[in-house]
Amino acid sequence: MTDFLLLAFIFLLAGVIAVPLATKLSLGSVLGYLLAGIALGPLLTSLQVDVVSIQHFAEFGVVMMLFIVGLELEPKKLWSMRSRLIGLGGGQVVITTLAIMGVAMVLGMSWQMALAVGLILSMSSTAIVLQTLSERGLLKSDGGQASFSVLLTQDIAVIPMLALIPLLAMPEFADTAAVMAAHSADVQSTDAQSASHSLSLVDNLPGWQAALLTIATIAAVIFGGNYLTTPLFKFVAQARLRELFTATALLFVIGIALMMSLVGLSPALGTFLAGVVLANSPYKHELESNIDPFKGLLLGLFFITVGASVNFTLLGTELGTIILLTLALIVIKMLVLLLLGKLFKIQGAEKWLMAMGLAQAGEFGFVLLSFTVANNVLPQSLADQLLLVVTLSMLVSPLLFICYQRVIAPRFVIEAPSREETFPTHSKIIIAGSGRVGGLVDRILKMAGYNATVVDYSYKRLAALERVGLRYFFGDATRPDLLSAAGIKDANLLVVALDDAEQITKLVRYVLQNYPHVHVIARAIDRHHVYDLYSYGCRDIIRETYDSTLRIGRSAFEALGVSRENADKMIQVFNQHDREFMLAVADAYEVGVPFEENDAYTRKIMQVLEQQEPLVAKAMQDICNKQ
Repeated sequence: MTDFLLLAFIFLLAGVIAVPLATKLSLGSVLGYLLAGIALGPLLTSLQVDVVSIQHFAEFGVVMMLFIVGLELEPKKLWSMRSRLIGLGGGQVVITTLAIMGVAMVLGMSWQMALAVGLILSMSSTAIVLQTLSERGLLKSDGGQASFSVLLTQDIAVIPMLALIPLLAMPEFADTAAVMAAHSADVQSTDAQSASHSLSLVDNLPGWQAALLTIATIAAVIFGGNYLTTPLFKFVAQARLRELFTATALLFVIGIALMMSLVGLSPALGTFLAGVVLANSPYKHELESNIDPFKGLLLGLFFITVGASVNFTLLGTELGTIILLTLALIVIKMLVLLLLGKLFKIQGAEKWLMAMGLAQAGEFGFVLLSFTVANNVLPQSLADQLLLVVTLSMLVSPLLFICYQRVIAPRFVIEAPSREETFPTHSKIIIAGSGRVGGLVDRILKMAGYNATVVDYSYKRLAALERVGLRYFFGDATRPDLLSAAGIKDANLLVVALDDAEQITKLVRYVLQNYPHVHVIARAIDRHHVYDLYSYGCRDIIRETYDSTLRIGRSAFEALGVSRENADKMIQVFNQHDREFMLAVADAYEVGVPFEENDAYTRKIMQVLEQQEPLVAKAMQDICNKQ
């Protein structure tokens, strides 16, 4: 027990110290965790800690992360991505594998070894890329979505790779089998558990029976997600115990991962599929909020173990070779991704985001390396070198993201295919976001003779605007350097029309703290978001669906026979009531506390509703009865 507590304390302390420092220096949490692991390496070695076993356990964070990503994707959206999944993702795996295979054969490897090395290094790090894209608000950009398509294809590709690698066995490496027997646990802990002969339902089954069982398992996940989860969560919700719902969410994810492992499939792929099935579930957000803390902790632990697993003895002995191989890997993958980006019309900075973001090797590399050695495909000495290449490429990955945001992206802010070469100096209005809200606001202002600087992170959307003669600028409006280039210092008005609530809040808070003279009009996702923005000093907040809801209500009254004049009066009464209601309960709201956990807030809501709603209902009904 003491050993467990000591390890838990060490890992948590390292994360608590390193990550805030790295974030403060704009390095990102991933690099903070990796640096913490490197610092902990000697201590863990002296304590004889089995870092590899901890790493395999922590990799379950990737499984949880893909489940949460799946929750954000409706099946229709996933189907619409099929061309990128097959063409872009499949092309990346195949071309990268062949390119690395060719280089390996030139270096003297047999084609079997070279192919295995190519397959291993074609993988990218799902954990690092998705975590970093989410933190930096890039996941919904064109480059972020392209990166996600490639990562998803890679996760799927692991399955045929595990089937192909044993066919590449080299007889001369058979002597290593006895040595690897002691390390067989390494193969059983992660997505390659399916390749081991322990706890498998498909071992020793004929091929057609194994295929049927696999299909049945996938069908069970889809059927259960569609028809069984709602009754299950309704039953659990009756207990009104949050921890029980959390336990049920974990049970659901772990159960699906176990099912997939038993039939030789990737647990990450299985939970992603389950997430997609549940994307329309009423329990979607509750599931996400319960799983997310565990995902974050496990991913942090995984990154720490990656840093701690660096073999500095071997690295010191073969430093030049390892660094050269790592740089060659990054260059090859970037060139392949840039080529594919051009073919699939991913433009400008988005193409570089995908290329630089996916240039590293991935966590599946650890799994596949152990698997290749255990199946006599690669010698242990080469696997040790490649393990360092995988690890170092992952360590370099956060630096590539920093390079992208500080060097590449700013260049495209100025050089984006726009009718202007620089931001206009005379514009006093900045609009963040050019979608269904920001674009329409820009049109309204333009009609009245006001020119605004529109900033958006979607090349597709901005290219569409350019085709109809509208000026635009590419970039992340939440970045201080871009805001400065856009002229926030001299601006009079900022309209925040972004889609993501966190990005809206981040931008509003930064501008009001650093440029208090700027009048900020912010789009709010819901009434709770209104309170968040209000707490940071914004006083001009527009709920995104509120006005349209009032108009729908007025139309509903008219459809029911109420005159237009009386319908307007009834809506005005309700609108006044809602404004007073929000002010009355505002003091009880706490920023950062979910409303369902804020007892004082919910009590205040009930109290105000009991006092005001009867009066409002009477006033509206009196107007209605005057027909």
